[in-house]
Amino acid sequence: MRQPKPLPTVVRGWAEQRIGPILSVRDTSHDWDRSRVWEVEGTDGAHRYVKVSPSVKFFTRETRAYRHVVPALGHSRAPQLIDSRAQDLALLLTAVPGAPAKELGLSAGEWRAVHQQAGALCARLHEAGELDRADRVEAEASLEAAADGAEKYLARASDRLTEGEQQLIRDHAAQLRRVGPVPVGYIHGDNQPRNWLWSEAGLALVDFERTRPAACVQDLVILAATQWVDHPDRENAFCQSYGRELTDAERHALRCLTALDAVNCLAWGPDNNDQMVTARGRRTLDRLMRESRP
Repeated sequence: MRQPKPLPTVVRGWAEQRIGPILSVRDTSHDWDRSRVWEVEGTDGAHRYVKVSPSVKFFTRETRAYRHVVPALGHSRAPQLIDSRAQDLALLLTAVPGAPAKELGLSAGEWRAVHQQAGALCARLHEAGELDRADRVEAEASLEAAADGAEKYLARASDRLTEGEQQLIRDHAAQLRRVGPVPVGYIHGDNQPRNWLWSEAGLALVDFERTRPAACVQDLVILAATQWVDHPDRENAFCQSYGRELTDAERHALRCLTALDAVNCLAWGPDNNDQMVTARGRRTLDRLMRESRP
């Protein structure tokens, strides 16, 4: 069983300067060694969250997202940033109602409702203001950057893949470079039910450390590889509320991106003893290999 991570003393002191004395602390980190998140309760009875980012890049992305992108989701649909402390990579956030959808044992109808609301929230996020020049350049280069990463992951996972599987990954990376223009915007970057909080108030999104300008379709990869492959009704519910059909180029890109996600999972999962991520990669790759056979 994972040992709870202590809230660093200096970060607790900073948080208490902003919200007053903290009465209790609960470690709510993901089961990943670099994830550090705590729920704190103040003397006013309010619950808030303290997060220490795993890197400067993630801290920069997340603080920027909370200030300039997340407000587009609307009231109570995401936490709000109370304050940040760059020297400790720390963020102090409000709480939103709900629990991660993946932990709730939802019925088929409830899952459709969750995906319907997720589609609407993702549309708001993807359309959260005009991209400035630098963001547009980054977004339009995002598929090329994803293709560039294939060889890095292949090098790490080569002993876990057959020659045919390695060639399939390379083929999809090459195809991704040729899909042509696709819609771009701000993406969540880790868009999946563990970051969807569901309650009677509806759906809220959390964890914006990977939020960045990119091809919008990149926000659908984990869903396509996990939630939708066995539950097309969830995909339909999401896409109906998303507000537009995916273009042919996006659909082609999504298939290519799921192949790259598979090799990423098969590189990262075993190295980090994450059986769920490893299984996701293996299942996706097995499916793509079956579909590629004549």
